[in-house]
Amino acid sequence: MAFLSVTRSRACPHTRRRASLLDLLALGRQRRKLARLDDAALRDMGLTRKEARDEAKRPVWDVPHHWIR
Repeated sequence: MAFLSVTRSRACPHTRRRASLLDLLALGRQRRKLARLDDAALRDMGLTRKEARDEAKRPVWDVPHHWIR
């Protein structure tokens, strides 16, 4: 499974917080870009086409666990 991240300029890396609207929009963009990668790029990341499609289909509110308090 791919790990998608959002950079936060002011947040401490060990601080957990709820995902903001900007985080959710960025996550949606990253998932759409993941779906458009070619097979060679997916192979470099250790993903199959099916895994990339499954990740891209997830709703934006389905966020990584470390984003949830």
